[in-house]
Amino acid sequence: MNIYFPKTLNEFIIERQAEFPYARGELSRLLHHIGIAAKVVGKKVNKAGLVDILGHAGNMNVQGEDQMKLDVFADIQFRAALKASGECCGIASEENKDIVTFDTDLAMDAKYIVAIDPLDGSSNIDVNVSIGTIFSIYRRLSERGTRAVMDDFLQPGTEQVAAGYIIYGSSTVLVYTTGHGVNAFTLDPSIGEFCLSHPNIRTPDDGTIYSINEGNYTHFPMGVKKYIKYCQERDEATNRPYTSRYIGSLVADFHRNLLKGGIYIYPPTEKNPEGKLRLLYECNPIAFVAEQAGGKATDGFQRVLEIKPLSLHQRLPFYTGCKKMVDKVEEFLRAYSEA
Repeated sequence: MNIYFPKTLNEFIIERQAEFPYARGELSRLLHHIGIAAKVVGKKVNKAGLVDILGHAGNMNVQGEDQMKLDVFADIQFRAALKASGECCGIASEENKDIVTFDTDLAMDAKYIVAIDPLDGSSNIDVNVSIGTIFSIYRRLSERGTRAVMDDFLQPGTEQVAAGYIIYGSSTVLVYTTGHGVNAFTLDPSIGEFCLSHPNIRTPDDGTIYSINEGNYTHFPMGVKKYIKYCQERDEATNRPYTSRYIGSLVADFHRNLLKGGIYIYPPTEKNPEGKLRLLYECNPIAFVAEQAGGKATDGFQRVLEIKPLSLHQRLPFYTGCKKMVDKVEEFLRAYSEA
């Protein structure tokens, strides 16, 4: 009889510590605490219809969006977990206007800062659609032993030491990279541990799924309109027409396309000419995962990870997925931006 012992997230993280000669377990502990918060939030998400956490919290976040009760809960849980880790000196969160710094001696001596969207896709909470958490980790620039400062957070995505997301769906899955490939761990509720389920994820070089809110079609740039028409045209040589799949949750749409092959598009519109997704805690971490899995991420004209953030909640058009699909949409954007 063969007995299978799954590799847990903590075991996997410890095994990979040698990939970071500048770290002595600090990054491992930080990732461990993110996993703990993910378990707590995932448990609450699974009970969303049974407890009083559905609906609006009655507040507006810095984005001018209604905060959902579960948004607030997730923000509190991840903030508490990151502070308790002792390895994070501050966070930038979608739910807070300014950076949040931790003032304990242990936290101020920490090496890392975290940018996080505690609950992506929260407008889908009430209808039982997959939602998620997106996170990004950087080494601080400011002197250890002091409070974190804004410059610690305004680093280009190329400086990320780790990034990933947690998707709360039919199962809870944590996907992350430290710049050495992408691995996914599925929460086994019977033992309360994240277990390695998708080692060394590689996204297809090309795909057949495009994910975009076509309801905003009339407000898209001409290059995006032309690309959508290209996706809908019949051409057996390129497996077109492609399949349109759009959930409305970045984590859920990206995760599907990562595994099956596709492109996620959130272009600028007349209402949001700078795009809607935030560079620091949405685009950068997803772009890091995409590239590490063999995909690509751009704002339509340049690599996302090379863009220097100018503000905490800076927005950006976002195109990510299979390399050939992103190359093609860039081709259309260049052609019609010059027209």
